[in-house]
Amino acid sequence: MSTLPHERIDVPLPPRPYTVEIGAGHLGRLSSLLDAAGVGRRRIVVSSPTVWKLHGEAVSAALPDAPVIHIPDGERHKHLKTVARIYDALVTQQIDRGAALVGVGGGVLGDVTGFAAATYLRGIDIVHVPSTLLAQVDSAIGGKVGVNHPLGKNLIGAFHQPRLVVIDPTLVATLPRREFRAGLYEIVKYGMTSSRALFDRVAGSVKDLFKRDPEALQPVIAASCAIKADVVSRDERESGPRRVLNFGHTAGHALEAITRYKRFRHGEAVGYGMLVAAEVAAGRGRLAEADRERLFTLIRRLGPLPAIADLSMDDMIDAMRRDKKVVNGRLHYVLATSVGEHEIVDDVSEGELREALRRVGFRAS
Repeated sequence: MSTLPHERIDVPLPPRPYTVEIGAGHLGRLSSLLDAAGVGRRRIVVSSPTVWKLHGEAVSAALPDAPVIHIPDGERHKHLKTVARIYDALVTQQIDRGAALVGVGGGVLGDVTGFAAATYLRGIDIVHVPSTLLAQVDSAIGGKVGVNHPLGKNLIGAFHQPRLVVIDPTLVATLPRREFRAGLYEIVKYGMTSSRALFDRVAGSVKDLFKRDPEALQPVIAASCAIKADVVSRDERESGPRRVLNFGHTAGHALEAITRYKRFRHGEAVGYGMLVAAEVAAGRGRLAEADRERLFTLIRRLGPLPAIADLSMDDMIDAMRRDKKVVNGRLHYVLATSVGEHEIVDDVSEGELREALRRVGFRAS
């Protein structure tokens, strides 16, 4: 067990700020953490069969009176039919507005459960207990909830801030290596756009991170959460500064969509998306070759990404045109300008995207 002190990160969003509680062993303290945050006494756990096999006993011990709703997990199940399963259970159990959903699982489960909470009775509380590294550092914070449409990722959704986020770094010990690695790519995103210190810390502790050592994990998790909390508190609904969180996501979401969410973990797609964005920035002379190479080297060190040589540039371009970051016909694109610095532009041409995709390894159409 980690000897590091527990950390608390505030997300000062009006009208109701919330906290992110980070600490090894927090799953066993779940009831007291919910009480301290003023979460209603009627709590309904939502989890997946896979997560429940790993952590269900601990959750049940912490919340012995909470009913449990099981839903399938994974991008293929991130749709309205899965949300309806939650609605059905809540209606059957006569759950009212004083209740809270407690989502225990990865990013997809958190998004789906959060969307159900946002829309059931026009909104009930949601508490996120993320079990994957990617969810701990990204999707559990910020209030974005929703589901996919066959033509695009997260096109149906809402902003619904959690009442509390509880992060226990020891939960990621059960993740398959590929799933764990996917979360590391998301941490690299924060470092590349916003914190050279975080980027350097990841680069300097790859071996310890892959050992799942809480002493190595908790600082990079906390640093990532602090960056996201700061961005979200300044721009809840992505009208400006929050767009930085989409670094790597434009091409990443397109990659997931054209492969029907079956080939790539989200973090892997973001990894490729960061490479594409870096090539765009380097092609404009906005990112030095040394910094571009530092990003490519770190992504390679984290492990192999699935092959893309069979995937078409045309399909990628078409998917990016449908991205939800297109506003008034213009695609807002996040570019890293050095390690720890970024800019947001809306004038990336199709020619620039094609050249970047070619350099990363996509098939010319």
